[in-house]
Amino acid sequence: MTDDVVFEDVAPVVPVRDLDVALERYRRLGFAVRAYDGPARYGYAERGRVSLHLSEWDEHDPARTGAVVYLYVSDADALHAEWTATGLPGRFHPPHDTDYGLREFSYVDPDGTLHRVGSRR
Repeated sequence: MTDDVVFEDVAPVVPVRDLDVALERYRRLGFAVRAYDGPARYGYAERGRVSLHLSEWDEHDPARTGAVVYLYVSDADALHAEWTATGLPGRFHPPHDTDYGLREFSYVDPDGTLHRVGSRR
């Protein structure tokens, strides 16, 4: 192992069935979104320092190939209220205190991506 390499950032790639629908969903969740300017069906959703890449995949099956992302935010309760107010489809689970010191909620979108969201208590 070397100390010469510094990890600077990470951008998970999330599979989606329909890029346009997914970009609109992330826009409604407060992300700045844009499609890749090229032939690939690929896009970006960014909010603050968080960047998610979205890849349209014909073989994506939410029951088998869903993804999980964990988002650390300053206020999980406020974000839960913001996201549930959008009326977006999917499953929201309410905020709760965890035994590992976070206030946490989750959202499973129609593409099967589990968004776990937490803030320090």
